[in-house]
Amino acid sequence: MEVRLSGRTAVVTGGASGLGRAIALRFADEGAFVVVGDVRREPREGGATTEELLGDRGQFLEADASRWDDLDRLVSTAVERGGRLDVMVNNAGIAGRYSKPLLETEEEDWDAIMAVNLRGVFLGCKRAVGQMVEQEPVGEVRGRVVNISSQHGMIGPPGHVAYAASKGGVVNLTRQVAVDYGPRGVLVNAVAPGKILTGSPEQQAPETLAYSHARTPFHRLGRPDDVAGAALFLASDDSGYVSGINLLVDGGWMAY
Repeated sequence: MEVRLSGRTAVVTGGASGLGRAIALRFADEGAFVVVGDVRREPREGGATTEELLGDRGQFLEADASRWDDLDRLVSTAVERGGRLDVMVNNAGIAGRYSKPLLETEEEDWDAIMAVNLRGVFLGCKRAVGQMVEQEPVGEVRGRVVNISSQHGMIGPPGHVAYAASKGGVVNLTRQVAVDYGPRGVLVNAVAPGKILTGSPEQQAPETLAYSHARTPFHRLGRPDDVAGAALFLASDDSGYVSGINLLVDGGWMAY
């Protein structure tokens, strides 16, 4: 069976749990050496750690995506291993208790979300693209960046002002970096997940699930592997000429 990332090196931020974990494991299954960064090792959904499942196919580093030094360490580790960085996945993101309506959002809530969701993607793009433009192309491409946005970055989801603003920023940052560095052989895209079932079932609020089912035309909600498949497409040679897009993986949410 053909492996689409054979011999490639990749970095995935926020890879201990959820979407990042699924992406890292899919990339490794497809032949990549994957450097995974996260602020915690234990997956929120339980079970074996990403580090254990990767084995010698990757390396885990404790890393905060909002810190330049940590992102620098992730990319440097990948380059030391493979001589180059082929794929950067800026996945790390937060919402939770910081994500509220405008009038309930304190400056600290806003800053906490922006630090990871937007500043982190900016720093990840900067470090990755800085490496990619200095390396020789494979075929016509020096490297690929995949940012994880959200369908909530394209609409006004009730009660989530900072999260929506941060993800909207990721969508346009992706376009901007694609425009500026496409001429130098770097392809930059985003994946916008809809409602993806991550974590344990008891973490899913019934009213949230009901709303998501009502908004999603497809007969089920998303799974982390759905997003991993889209990220793999954008990370591989299959995506070819694709750049500057925000690929919806939402079961038709944004079509409704």
